[in-house]
Amino acid sequence: MIVSFRHKGLQQYYEEGNGSKLPASYLRKINRIIDQLEAITSISDIQQMGSGIHKLTGHMAEFWSIKVSPNYRIVFRFDNSDISDID
Repeated sequence: MIVSFRHKGLQQYYEEGNGSKLPASYLRKINRIIDQLEAITSISDIQQMGSGIHKLTGHMAEFWSIKVSPNYRIVFRFDNSDISDID
């Protein structure tokens, strides 16, 4: 379950369907990723999302990253079946 966003454009798209603050060419893929994030209940669910997802290291070690395009990623935290800090 998604509980919080860091990126206001992603939050606006999730809550209102308004993607004006996101790259228009990636809205379909972003929508698919958000739908998948909403359904996650375990780390195995995250790992089944495909090869474009991985756990980050260093100062962002608590985050996971999903590839949207070569230059655009969605990062988030997973804790106790909740998805938070989506950016």
